[in-house]
Amino acid sequence: MASGNSAIRGSRVGAGPMGEQDRGFHADRVAVSYWDAQGNETVRYFAANLPEEEIPETIDSPSTGLPAGRDRENPPSVSKLEPYKTHLAYVKERRSDEEAAALLDDALTQLRVRRGQAPKD
Repeated sequence: MASGNSAIRGSRVGAGPMGEQDRGFHADRVAVSYWDAQGNETVRYFAANLPEEEIPETIDSPSTGLPAGRDRENPPSVSKLEPYKTHLAYVKERRSDEEAAALLDDALTQLRVRRGQAPKD
């Protein structure tokens, strides 16, 4: 008699009545290759009976995180990222005090009109 946490000899832990065919490992599949801008290839498998329009044209490459497409010669370009802005760059973009006051007055006027209140002049 088995005691403790030992499995019965010759059995696999987690083995059930289903075989590999029941799990879909032997289903008809189609291999689709995707390439990213660095030339890395990623192969994804799709069901053979899946319509062509349901197979995605682009995916995210798992190795680089870049977009990958099905065209090897023309992979999707790397998206251009905005460079990090310093606090000083944001300060330079700020509006002048006069522009800010005019924008605030305009926003308050529009809000009062929506609420049905007459603007106070």
